Amino acid sequence: MNTLRKWTAGAAVALLSLAAQAQDINFGIIATDAASVQRERWEPFFRDMEKKTGLKVRSFYAPDYAGVIEAMRFNKIQVAWYGNKAAMEAVDRANGEVFAQLMYADGTYGYHSLLITHKDSPYRTVDDVLANGKNINFGIGDPNSTSGNLVPSFYIFAQRKIDPRATFKTVRSASHGVNLQATLARQVDVAANNTEDVGRLEATRPDLFAQLRVIWKSPLIPSDPFVWRKDLDPAVKAKVKDFVLNYAKTDPAEKAVLKNIYNYGGFRESNNDQLIPIRQLELFRDRLKIEGDDKMAAAEKAKLLAEIDGKLAALKR
Repeated sequence: MNTLRKWTAGAAVALLSLAAQAQDINFGIIATDAASVQRERWEPFFRDMEKKTGLKVRSFYAPDYAGVIEAMRFNKIQVAWYGNKAAMEAVDRANGEVFAQLMYADGTYGYHSLLITHKDSPYRTVDDVLANGKNINFGIGDPNSTSGNLVPSFYIFAQRKIDPRATFKTVRSASHGVNLQATLARQVDVAANNTEDVGRLEATRPDLFAQLRVIWKSPLIPSDPFVWRKDLDPAVKAKVKDFVLNYAKTDPAEKAVLKNIYNYGGFRESNNDQLIPIRQLELFRDRLKIEGDDKMAAAEKAKLLAEIDGKLAALKR
């Protein structure tokens, strides 16, 4: 009997331990800047999440966007902050689902991609940049970045049927933070960035912001989503969603946490439909690339264009 009691007590402890582990979540943060910088910005938010939800929240900072997408794919993380392009990849390849969208402190839900250069550079317009491409070291964003890669690739390059790697002296891919610093240090001549990072620089280091020139600003991009794995425990989903949607409603300390991340002001509920404009943008970019390919056989080109048009039509529905 004593042995049975000991076994029962031990089993109960093990089950309680497993239950506690089941209440843990790993939260991924994309690499818009160095991991140390992102950690400083996001950890207060995660500690608040732990206090309010009772969950143990572990943060995950990968060196690139793909690392966070793959971590969700293999269930190493269950929730993540993504840009829209990366969120699209997570939804398509990592069992992801959008559940919330970030709001800026001014109440808006969008931002812009930018091309920036040093204020002392001779480049003042996109036409200047393209005309002098062979003299320009160009900084582009992570391949899965919306504002650093997809948006400038479509609006600046695809619409002009231009391949940036054939246009510029060099093209290097890096995070927003690295490209910003490289522009200030004149290690690149022109770089893609966005109003989040450049706006943060303006607020915190106006002396450095004064050394930049913005030479292009994109149409509005939907603000970033939060994504969870669809198979996350429904009870955990409910806790996370309740915390996120009610965060920084009134508490000044919570408002300060979000403002320090990227001048955010709160959240609203969202879903995968948020990604439709980004899907359209990517398909339009691919369509323009195929149309401009003079080496592709006519039949193959017609087939691929028809497939893209079918996908675009489905998105409109």
